[in-house]
Amino acid sequence: MEIVTTADGSKTLFHEGIGENYHSKHGAYRESKHVFIQMGLEYALQKNPDNSFINILEIGFGTGLNFLFSMEHMKDNPVHLKYSSVEAYPLKLEKIKSLDYSSEVDSQIWDAFENVYEESMQSRKWRKVLPQIDLKIYQEKVQDCKWEDEYDVIYFDAFAAIHQPEMWSRETLEIVVKNLKSGGCFVTYAITGELKRNMKSLGFQIEKLPGAPGKREMLRAIKI
Repeated sequence: MEIVTTADGSKTLFHEGIGENYHSKHGAYRESKHVFIQMGLEYALQKNPDNSFINILEIGFGTGLNFLFSMEHMKDNPVHLKYSSVEAYPLKLEKIKSLDYSSEVDSQIWDAFENVYEESMQSRKWRKVLPQIDLKIYQEKVQDCKWEDEYDVIYFDAFAAIHQPEMWSRETLEIVVKNLKSGGCFVTYAITGELKRNMKSLGFQIEKLPGAPGKREMLRAIKI
């Protein structure tokens, strides 16, 4: 895979088989922090300030960037983070290291991630990354997953619908949101008429929010 430098100076990968970058060319860091951390994780923490833990499900672990920023956001927070992710085609650790994310996050965060990444990919059991942060990775296709937990937030970070239409179908979305708690939120970088209709039909309230650089809008959907 080709390494691509994005507009904010951060790096991502171009997936030749899919025909798309893993992150926005307008800024991998800015997209991840805006869409998933600010509009997803921060929203859930503010909405439920008395919760002792928060449970996140990510669709598309990819390079691990969303997890790294989630860890950084939560490392000094007393709320316990339980982070589940699905990745059918995991990257090798050496490929992730070539993106130089270790220069962006705290060294404790990077070292902890590096220590558990490969063993997390080998078994979908909880792995303690830091004392208050646990990680579990499902190395299988979304359509084959059977969720074992209930979630407060879903990060939906699949490749774009033009390249992976099956990931954005109503059937797949129904599987993804099945275990989202009432009042929980689903966030993604995209917003299309079909996506809004699908989410409404699955019992969600739609919110159009300002998008990350390069996108006018993004979607946050709240489970009614």
